[in-house]
Amino acid sequence: MKNSTIPEQPFDQLAHDSPDRRDYASLDSYDERLNYLLKAATQTIAREGYHNASMRMVAKEAGVSLAGLYHYFDSKEEMLFLIQFRSFNSLLNNLKEKLHGVDDPVEQLRVMISGYVSHFSEHLMALKVCSHELDSLAGSAYETCREIRLEYYLLARSIIDRILTLHAPNTTLDRRIATMSLFGTMNWLYRWYNPRRDCAPKTLAKQISDQFLHGLLNPPNDVEG
Repeated sequence: MKNSTIPEQPFDQLAHDSPDRRDYASLDSYDERLNYLLKAATQTIAREGYHNASMRMVAKEAGVSLAGLYHYFDSKEEMLFLIQFRSFNSLLNNLKEKLHGVDDPVEQLRVMISGYVSHFSEHLMALKVCSHELDSLAGSAYETCREIRLEYYLLARSIIDRILTLHAPNTTLDRRIATMSLFGTMNWLYRWYNPRRDCAPKTLAKQISDQFLHGLLNPPNDVEG
């Protein structure tokens, strides 16, 4: 049971915790150090905004030298690209894996929402960066992130299409709006979700799924087009 003594607030000021600097020196592999530095970059960009953040700020957040940071990244844009690409590449691959053998589109939707909520409830600052900073990328970095996000969207849209075709073939709901509304709900988690007070990610995902499916399959009869 969550702590009921924590006062309810509509929007929380999320903590921006620095990586544990004691751990960095003990990290032996390149990938472990890269992940550590990307966490520091995510925290810095989420706190400062991409355009205000600097490589020097990230180095200070991570507790490493500026030269050491440049050993891993050529630029601030490369860090932003990796934060965004790795987040959605992980989401997309995980969703495809979890959907294998699941034929019911309603269950597919629940799997998708569960995966999204589970991932970003543990990476709220990455969700903030992904939600706000796509347009800060340019050129091939922008196109690559846009394409993988589009692929994820189209997969979600196809699931919603199948749900409506199977369970509400005569609905007049706009399917694009329905899909974007779902992402609007999930992408706002970084602004209010507090794991100290709110329910566990699994319970949260179930409620979001239940609410969305109820609205999708039981729209008011007096909705005007």
